[in-house]
Amino acid sequence: MSSAQTTVIINGAGPAGRSPQSLREAWVALAGLSAVFLFEMLDNSILNVALPTIGRELRASTTMLQWVTGAYAVVFGGLMLAFGALADRFGRRRIMLIGLVLLAVASLATAFVSTAEQLIAVRVAMGVAAAMTTPGSMALAFRLFDEDGLRVRALTLISTVGMAGLALGPTAGGFVLAIAPWQVLLLVNVPVAVLAIIGVRTGIAADVAADLHRDPIDAAGAVLGTATIVLTLVAPTLFVNDGPESWTPWAATAAILFVLRERSARYPLLDLKLLAHPLVSSGLAFKAAAGLATAGLGYLVTLQLQLDWGWTPALTAVGMLPQVVVLIAGGRFVTPFVQRVGFDRAAWISAATVVFGLAVYGLLGRFGYVWVAIALMLVAAGLRVVGVVAGTNVLRGLPENRTTIGAALVDTAGEVTSGVGIAVTGTILAALFTGDIATSNWSTRQTAEFREAVTVAGLALTVVAAALVGWGIARARRGANDQAVLEHG
Repeated sequence: MSSAQTTVIINGAGPAGRSPQSLREAWVALAGLSAVFLFEMLDNSILNVALPTIGRELRASTTMLQWVTGAYAVVFGGLMLAFGALADRFGRRRIMLIGLVLLAVASLATAFVSTAEQLIAVRVAMGVAAAMTTPGSMALAFRLFDEDGLRVRALTLISTVGMAGLALGPTAGGFVLAIAPWQVLLLVNVPVAVLAIIGVRTGIAADVAADLHRDPIDAAGAVLGTATIVLTLVAPTLFVNDGPESWTPWAATAAILFVLRERSARYPLLDLKLLAHPLVSSGLAFKAAAGLATAGLGYLVTLQLQLDWGWTPALTAVGMLPQVVVLIAGGRFVTPFVQRVGFDRAAWISAATVVFGLAVYGLLGRFGYVWVAIALMLVAAGLRVVGVVAGTNVLRGLPENRTTIGAALVDTAGEVTSGVGIAVTGTILAALFTGDIATSNWSTRQTAEFREAVTVAGLALTVVAAALVGWGIARARRGANDQAVLEHG
């Protein structure tokens, strides 16, 4: 076992330096890491059902309402690579605990929010906390074990907890809104953060100096990488509001400078050669497609059920139950499915299922709830597998001393495309819908505009996600062909 793997010593796990031989041996650490992932997934979904309520109470415009959810994804996606590098340098456990404290404080601040701008500021702070904590949960769980089967089971366990948060977020949020103010939906992060702090502090040993690298931090690369990701996430909104000339030069410049910096730096933030590995590039493509589809679908369905069809938050919560059932119950099928078809096929099949579900919604969702339910179940079924397998494939394709930055890459791909999914959806709605979307009593024209926007947004996201899956399949096949050539000389 590598020195990196001995960094984590689980209470009761057996002799120091021995990798746990079962999930039970690592239960304390896995509980803490599961709570971290629960926060990420819960925070992604729990506010969706409250968007109409928030829009009315805070008098938020369509664009402001978009940024209530988008600001979190922008900051989270933009900072993950930088914090992944900092964690490898200054301590994974240390960075994670600092982030959890920030999460608790930011969540408590929700109680004092009275404007949309203040809520966006709180969401920004939560995005910073997520960037500090989430990559470490996957990296540490992966490195706990030497055997791929246990790694899949561990990541499946953690993802099951997270998926429960993703699935139950809208449902629980809808019922909470019936009896409590919307601020309660973010205050729930406080006990989650406390649970995570206890689990991480108790189950994971303090960082060992010998296991942390001493390479200089690529500050220039971190700044350029963050700028590139942030500009990518805000580009759709800026395009509609200000035109391409307002952001294109800056986005292109940041991306070019980042690539040049990473190619020439002695200690780059991200070694671009690692991205060429077929397992890494295909896994990131599948993860990106899933993030795009899931975020866009969740945003569209929530607005459709409440604003177009007039469902109450509680009834909307009931309407999301098909997704809840599949996400939670599907965990037991992940490992058998992967064992039956293999890592590579499991990755592309599950990613393709997500895209197919999004296509069903884009084409048929406006014709009745049954199509919405089918779309939710298909996307949930695909997401349940791809979230584990794509991430595992990326980490399998990287050197052991790059697992933290690899985990950050996986989460960055998901968050960037989630942000893009919300941004594209919100931008299309803002472009095609006239007036304030959060108001009641739409005119016939506004109803038609909204339904057209939902169809256009759903199909646009489907095309982009399908392109990502197609490219990922091509990369995976190339990797398999290369491996066959090596094995047969």
